[in-house]
Amino acid sequence: MSTKVVTFGEIMLRLSTPGYERFVQAKQFDVNYGGGEANVAVSLANYGLDSYYVTRLPKNDLGDAAENELRRYGVHTQHIVRGGERLGIYFLETGASQRASKVVYDRSQSSIAEIAPGMVKWDAVLEGALWFHATGITPALSLSAAEATVEAVKAARSKGLTVSCDLNYRKKLWTRDQAEKTMTHVMQNVEVAIANEEDAEMVFGIKAGETDVHAGKLDVAKYQSVAEQLMKKFPSLKKVAITLRESLSASDNNWSAVLWDGSKFYQSRKYAIRVIDRVGGGDAFGGGLIYGLATGKSTQDSLEFAVAASCLKHTIPGDFNHVTAAEVEALIKEGGSGRVQR
Repeated sequence: MSTKVVTFGEIMLRLSTPGYERFVQAKQFDVNYGGGEANVAVSLANYGLDSYYVTRLPKNDLGDAAENELRRYGVHTQHIVRGGERLGIYFLETGASQRASKVVYDRSQSSIAEIAPGMVKWDAVLEGALWFHATGITPALSLSAAEATVEAVKAARSKGLTVSCDLNYRKKLWTRDQAEKTMTHVMQNVEVAIANEEDAEMVFGIKAGETDVHAGKLDVAKYQSVAEQLMKKFPSLKKVAITLRESLSASDNNWSAVLWDGSKFYQSRKYAIRVIDRVGGGDAFGGGLIYGLATGKSTQDSLEFAVAASCLKHTIPGDFNHVTAAEVEALIKEGGSGRVQR
C-alpha cells in the first residue's frame, strides 16, 4: 500500500523573541522555519511516511534554507516551484500566564502568494499518492493562491486520493466573508475536515451552541452538531475532527479532540498541558490524524494518536513536531508522567 502523502502550502521564516521577551525588549530573534502544511509534512516524515511538500520559494539563499530545513527531516522537496521575490516571514512573541502570544505577519507578495493555477504539475506530483492535505491558510494569501488551492484539491480528488483540509481561519489574512466564499469551493472536494473549536463558526457561521471558547471550559457534546452541520453542507465529507482547547492561561491549556464520522461521535483523552510553544499544535494534530487513518488505525486510535502527538508538540520550541511515532504511542500507553527515560 502506498504511504505517499502530499501537502501544499507556504513555509515561512519564523523570527521569535528569545524566551518570553516582548517585541519591544528583543535585541535579536531566534530563527526557525514553519507553516501549517510544512509542519504536517515534517510530522508525517518523522512517522515514517513518504512525505512530499509542494510550495513556491524564491530563487535565493532564504529559499534554499527553507527547502534544506524540510529535507533535513526527510521531506521530499523535488516538486517545489522556484520563483518570485521573497520568502514570507512571521514574527512571534511567546506569551506566558495571562499574557497572550502575538504574531505579526510579513508575508505580503511572497512567492507562494503569487502562485497561480498551472504552475504545479499536479499529475506528476500526485502520481502514486494515497493522501493530499491543504489548509485554509494558503488560499487566504491571494486570489491566485486560492485558485491554485482549489486546482490542487480537485486534482487530488479526481485521482482518488483522500483529501483532507484544516480550516485554519486566520483573521489577519482575510475576512469571514472572503473565507466562506473561497473555502466553500475547497471543501466541496474534501473527505476529512479538521478544525479547532471556533473555525467552523468563523468560516461558515456554524456555532457550537452557547459555548464560549474564551471561558476555559467547553461543552464537548455541542461539537457533534457542528460536525453534523459541516457534513450536511459538504456531502463529500466522511470525517470531521475538531480540536478542543480549554485556555486556562497562555501557559496552561487542557487539550482534547472529537471526531464525527456520520454515525458515531468519538472523544479523546484530555491532557493538561504546561505550554512551551503552542504554534504548530493544530498541525501536529493534523499530522497525527492523517498518519493514523492512512496506516489503518481505527478511528478512535487515530484520534488518540493525533491528540497525544499534538500534546507533545506543545512542549517543543519551533513549528515542527520533533517526535517519533514510538514516542507518541508511549504517551498514550503510559499517560505522560514525565519521568526520565533511562
